[in-house]
Parts: sequence; structure tokens; C-alpha cells
Amino acid sequence: MEKKTTLITGASSGIGKDLAYVYAENNYDLVLVARRKENLEKIKKEIEEKTKANVEIVSMDLAGVKSAEQLYEFIKKKNIQIKVLINNAGFGVYGDFIDADIARDEGMVLLNIMTLTKLTKLFANDMKEKGGGNIVNIASTGAFQPVPGIAIYAATKAYVLSFSEAIAFELKKHKVFVTAICPGPTKTEFAEVAKMSNNPFKNAPTARELAEFTYKSMIKRKACAVHGLKNSLLALSVKIMPRKLVLAFAEKVMK
Repeated sequence: MEKKTTLITGASSGIGKDLAYVYAENNYDLVLVARRKENLEKIKKEIEEKTKANVEIVSMDLAGVKSAEQLYEFIKKKNIQIKVLINNAGFGVYGDFIDADIARDEGMVLLNIMTLTKLTKLFANDMKEKGGGNIVNIASTGAFQPVPGIAIYAATKAYVLSFSEAIAFELKKHKVFVTAICPGPTKTEFAEVAKMSNNPFKNAPTARELAEFTYKSMIKRKACAVHGLKNSLLALSVKIMPRKLVLAFAEKVMK
């Protein structure tokens, strides 16, 4: 069977790490990108010992203005053909909007929106020329409604969902299939990074469960896939609930 290569951003922990294992187990070589080089080296060693995958690691902060272009140029110089792009890198900041550090807000928007958009455009063009491929963008159930407490994060994920569904329609004629994955609460480092004092994700599904769901959704070529029945029902319910009630419920969940 021909080996294909998957590029995964934010691959040093959590969902990205488990995505790496799942794709390696399904006969994909990997390019793993994240800031923490030691974590990436450990993951590379473990995956290459346990699977037949070849793993390339790139230590890079993707929250920079030109980071997408720099990563793309690195891939091109290595002559690596990316068959699957997974835009997983992202982070949130918890708290009232006016209290958050503006530089951190800027980094979040750059990473969650601009880097994702640029990487999607760059690699989608390559996939079109090579006859097809898959792009997976990790959104969130926060994409379906405004969420007080993580206002900017939820707004960035609303962008990811809308953007992904639109280009999924555009690109399918080129055999480039785009999937937006919408996880609910998942056991990752999100709560720690977002500085949430009360972790609402303690009893949530694992990152491994989400990674397996992501792979299956990609294979089925779904434009949007919400992880879990409860989350799917909640995503539907916000369409018919009064907006004020949606906001109040979202705030309660976060607290």
C-alpha cells in the first residue's frame, strides 16, 4: 500500500498527539509541528518504534505573521507531498474580554484564524495540482454560538466552521475534501492554557476518542462532524433557542 503523508499542527500534546498516533496506525507518514521540540522528539521516537511510519518534526511557533509561509517553504524544500493537512493548533483565553492581555488575544487570532487560513490555501493548491487530498480543520462546538468567558476563542472557531464548510463546497470538484471537526469538552491542556480555575473537562471524552472520530469523519468526507450525540443535539438546539437564553446557558457551562 502506498504511504501518504499527513501534516499535523499543534502535535506536541492533547488532540494533536493522538491524531499523530491514529494516522500513523493507519499507514500515514507524518510531519508534526509544534513549539515544544522535546515533546515532538519523544512522540517521533514512540511512533517510529510502534508503527511503520516515518516522522518528520518541525519546532515552530505558528502564532507568527509569516509562520504559515515558513512552514510551507520548509515542506517544499524537503520535497514532501502532503496528502492530508490537519489544522489542529490553537488555544483559548478564559475570562472577561476587557481583562485579557491584548497581545495574547492577537496571537490567538493569528493562530486560530490566519495561520489556519494560509496553510489551507497553500496546501489546497498543491492538492488540486496533485489530483486531490484532505484538509481537516479543528473547530469546536463553541462555533455554534457566542460564549461569554471565551468570547474571542468561540468567535475564531465560528470562523473556522463557516470557512471550512464554504471551501468544502468549492474544493470538492478538485477532489480536495475539507472536514470541520467540532469537539465538545475534551480531556486536553485547554483548561490549563486558558487559565480556567474550574476545569469543566474532567469527565469529558479523551483526545484519543476524538482523534479516532476525526479520522473516520475524514474518510467519510464529511464537511462538518460534531463529536458525540449530546454535542450534536446541543448544536441543533441553539438554532431554535432564544439568543439570550443561548448566551446565558453558554456562560453557565463555562463557569
